[in-house]
Amino acid sequence: MSTSEGTQHFPSAFSDPAAVARYADGPRRYVPGYSDLHRMTGILLAERAPRDARVLVLGAGGGLELKALAELHPAWTFVGVDPSEPMLDLASRALGPLGARVELVRGYIEDAPPGPFDAATCLLTLHFLQAAERQRTLGEIRRRLKPGAPFVAAHGSFPQNAAERPAWLSRYAAFAITSGVDPDHANRARAAVDASVNMFSPELDEAILRDAGFSNVSLFFAAFTWRGWIAYA
Repeated sequence: MSTSEGTQHFPSAFSDPAAVARYADGPRRYVPGYSDLHRMTGILLAERAPRDARVLVLGAGGGLELKALAELHPAWTFVGVDPSEPMLDLASRALGPLGARVELVRGYIEDAPPGPFDAATCLLTLHFLQAAERQRTLGEIRRRLKPGAPFVAAHGSFPQNAAERPAWLSRYAAFAITSGVDPDHANRARAAVDASVNMFSPELDEAILRDAGFSNVSLFFAAFTWRGWIAYA
């Protein structure tokens, strides 16, 4: 995402020290199959990425996917990009010795090296962007990939019609509650998502990927309000 647009859409919680400190425990409570999503991402990228792949990770703050991918593929190296310095600090701590294979860059997609990269990911990030900026960001990711390189995106995506949207948001909160989140916190998160996060239907998300230049877009992950796709540059 661009610096100007990203500042507008980037959630302030990712710069709040208390929220950052709690982040490592958060995604698994709100995203069904979160750890499995990382493993599936590693498997899908490895189908086409070389043994010594160089991988671009956009939205790398926290370091959880970087750590998972680095453990799965010991010869891979990474560039992780995120606009939040506290989240990058958290990623550095999470990576520990694995950080020797990771370059962390504070910024947005245009701050990433030009590549070319062998693969890329963008997990739990694109739903913070409106449609035009999402497509632009995806186009910038694709431009940094080698021809045919794999790309995995996963984020909030579910039916948006008035008859279905409320039920899916309630399921989002219910999963968090059954994962141990305080019900008041879960319902506040539901309200925040409803009011301010750019959720689209899976059909629109797939169209944006194609319009950004990716081909062979395939859904591989669906868990309540979350979807994940594999596509190719």
